[in-house]
Amino acid sequence: MTDTCAPISPTERIARLRLARTGGIGPITYRQLMARFANAAAALEAVPELARRAGGRAPRVASKSAADAELDRAAQAGATLVTLGEAAYPSAVAAIEDAPPVLTLLGRAELPARPTVAIVGARNASAGACRIAQDLARELGAAGFAVASGFARGIDAAAHAGSLSTGTVAVFAGGADVIYPPEHAALHRSVAAQGLILSELPLGTEPHARHFPRRNRLISGLSSGVVVVEAALRSGSLSTARFALEQGREVMAVPGSPLDPRCRGSNHLLREGARLVEGIDDILTALGGSIALADPSPMTAEAPPPALASPPEAALSGDLEPHLQVAERLGPTPVAVDELVRQCQMSPPVVRAALLDIELAGRLERHPGDRVSLLP
Repeated sequence: MTDTCAPISPTERIARLRLARTGGIGPITYRQLMARFANAAAALEAVPELARRAGGRAPRVASKSAADAELDRAAQAGATLVTLGEAAYPSAVAAIEDAPPVLTLLGRAELPARPTVAIVGARNASAGACRIAQDLARELGAAGFAVASGFARGIDAAAHAGSLSTGTVAVFAGGADVIYPPEHAALHRSVAAQGLILSELPLGTEPHARHFPRRNRLISGLSSGVVVVEAALRSGSLSTARFALEQGREVMAVPGSPLDPRCRGSNHLLREGARLVEGIDDILTALGGSIALADPSPMTAEAPPPALASPPEAALSGDLEPHLQVAERLGPTPVAVDELVRQCQMSPPVVRAALLDIELAGRLERHPGDRVSLLP
C-alpha cells in the first residue's frame, strides 16, 4: 500500500486512541469528529460541549493513562496499533462506512495491502467442505491473493491452514491475543508468525456475541470478494455475505447438497444471485472487474470524504434550532439521513452536525444504510 498519509505525532496518536475509546463514540461518530475538527485533541476538547448542546450528559472521556497502558500492552505483545488515516491502516477497511477508529495488527501488517479474498463457512463443516476451503485458499495464495477469515472452527480454520504459507489474515471478534476457540492455540501461533491477526478491540478483550457481527463486516471489508463454503440459513457466514453486498464486494458460494442443512444458506445465496464457485477459476473470473476494491484510496483525517467535510460555521455556533428540528423528526423507527435533510430543509453538513451532537448526548442510534433513530 502506498504511503500517502503524513505520520502522526505520539501526542496525536494518544489523542486518537482516547477519542476512539471514549464512551458513546462509535466508528461513524469518530470519523465525523475527525472530519469536523483539526485533530483528535481538538475533538476531545469539544466533546463535552457538543453533548451539552444536544441536551445530554458528556460521555466519559478515556484517560491518557489508559491510552498509554494500551499502547504499552500492544508493544509487549509485539502488536501494532494503527489509527484511521495512517498509512499503515488497511485502505480497503478505511473505505467502509463504519471503519474502526483503531486496529490492532499482530503479525505481517503489510498483508492487507494485497488483493484479498475471504473464505467463510460452517463451524461444523463436513470433511469435504473443509478440503474445498483449504484447496481454494492454497490456490488463491499461489495466485497472489491474501485470504481472510474469522478464525472459527471448520471452514475458517481450513482457509487459514491453506493460506498460511502465502498470506492469511485472521479477523478476531475479541482481542488479538485472546485465543478463541481455545483449541486453536497452535493455529494462533502460526498465524501470528506467518500471517496476520487483526482486531478492532483492545488486547485482552474476551469475545462476546455482539462482537461477531462487527468482526464479519471487517472480514468482508478487507476483501474484494467473499466465498461461502457450507453455511446454514441463520449463520455468521450469511451475515458476512450481507455485509459484502452492502460494501460492494463480490459474493460467491460453493454449491452443496440440498439434503444437508449446512448447505441451505450457501445454496440460498446462489438462488439470490451469488456467483457459483466450483474452483479458483470461478473466483478469478468473478473478481476480474473488482480487484481494485482491495486497494481503494485511504481516508485520512486531513482530507475527509466530501460527505464528511467540515460543516459551515453556523453549524458550529451555539444555535440550537438545527438540533431541535432534527430531533423532533427522529423516533424509534430508523430514518435515512437524506430524508432528514429533505424534511428539515437544511444542508447535509448542518443536519449531520446536529446528529453528531445528539449522538454524543447519548440519544441517537445509528443503523446500516446511513439511517438513524432516537433512543428512548
